[in-house]
Amino acid sequence: MKKNLFVVSLSIVFALTLILSACGESGNTVNFGAETNPPLGAAQTTAAQTTAEQTTAAQTTAPQTTAAQTTAAQTTAAQTTAAQTTAAQATVAQAAASSFDTSKNIAVLAREDGSGTKTAFMEIIGLKGKADPENVIIQTGTAGVLTEVKSNLNAIAYESLGYVTSDVKILLVDGVEATVANIKSGAYKISRPLSVVYKEDVINDAVNSAFYTFLQSSDAQKIISDESYVSVVDNAPAYTIDGSLKGVIDISGSTSLQPLMTELADAFEKLQPNISVTVSGGGSGTGYKNADEGVSEFGMISEEFNIEKAPTCTDYVVCKDGIAVIVNKNNPLDGITMGDLKNIYDVEAGADAIVKWDAIF
Repeated sequence: MKKNLFVVSLSIVFALTLILSACGESGNTVNFGAETNPPLGAAQTTAAQTTAEQTTAAQTTAPQTTAAQTTAAQTTAAQTTAAQTTAAQATVAQAAASSFDTSKNIAVLAREDGSGTKTAFMEIIGLKGKADPENVIIQTGTAGVLTEVKSNLNAIAYESLGYVTSDVKILLVDGVEATVANIKSGAYKISRPLSVVYKEDVINDAVNSAFYTFLQSSDAQKIISDESYVSVVDNAPAYTIDGSLKGVIDISGSTSLQPLMTELADAFEKLQPNISVTVSGGGSGTGYKNADEGVSEFGMISEEFNIEKAPTCTDYVVCKDGIAVIVNKNNPLDGITMGDLKNIYDVEAGADAIVKWDAIF
């Protein structure tokens, strides 16, 4: 019996030895009772790659998040600053409005005689040919008007809409805003043409004819619109350059048209570099006179053409322009009626004359 047990034991040991020997040759270890796992080296590699990808993703996300947070912070700061500025301006305006003394006399401004703006304004409000009211402040040129209104709290004036700056306040007239759209539609009543006057034979010259053609081109209409004037030419053709042209063109007159004409002349010179265009002011009266006497090839006027002022000339309407009624920015008034305007500027208004601000508020 003992012999048999000894033989069985040797058989078992021999079998185990064979198994262990086989496992040693394959490089594997028998782990009885454990689950089968993938090779350790592969698992470590996968884990390392996953960690690297997570790190890269985190690094990429971090700058993007930081940049977004910075942009958001900057936007919020800018919005806050803008809001604070607007609030401060509103506070100043309210304080100025609350302190505005309506018992004060209106400081009435007018343009000089011969100004096309003055002629057109007085005619539109029903005072054609009438003298200025008593104690009126006369300003020569657009710049003078704007400077006086900016510095005079009680001032009221009229000026070309295309030349008015944000330094003054533009009033509604009969509840209508002075805009390009309202001028073109006719809703805003205080508007007039801005034109050039010239002798018929002037445009027989090729150089002058080229500039005249340019004024009617799509190139010119774009500038007119960009400068907030009202274009009167629809479906205008593009200007065709003629490189053979050389010469000089002189233009003078209305200071209301002068800024726009300067822009148009500059654009024309770029297209026709061998033609020089000189633009100067002096008022519509100067424009009529210089064109009629041949001093300038083109005279600028800011009123309906009056052939009696230049009997040898004709005219071309460059664009339309509104005449804005303006007051100091700290004046709380927002609008005025045509009737009130007439009674401010009418020297013969008598008992209807408006002298103080409290007659309007």
